[in-house]
Amino acid sequence: MPHFVIDCSEPILELVDPNTILNTIHQVAVASTLFTEADIKVRLNPFEEHYLVGGKKDDFIHVFANIMEGRTAEQKANLSALMVSKLKSLFPNVPIISINVRDFEKATYCNKTMI
Repeated sequence: MPHFVIDCSEPILELVDPNTILNTIHQVAVASTLFTEADIKVRLNPFEEHYLVGGKKDDFIHVFANIMEGRTAEQKANLSALMVSKLKSLFPNVPIISINVRDFEKATYCNKTMI
């Protein structure tokens, strides 16, 4: 925990190496001080053909941040701003860069170490 899942258009991987993107998201998550570094998980899902942005094929990056409940709205808003700011500097010409933060409920979350 947490999980950062990055959806993006395939062409952005030609602009910046995928490992750089993954490491950047990881570093921003660490810099937020909301998470333990070893717990942060980052995945990248590039879309080659099946996507539309504003009715056309345009480049995009969207980060789905799934975190354990308990952070304030201010902490989550700061995390969002840090992520978008860093991605904007890495991809100044990508028109759509966004993030949303979703809470996992402690009562219903489970992983194999909990069984």
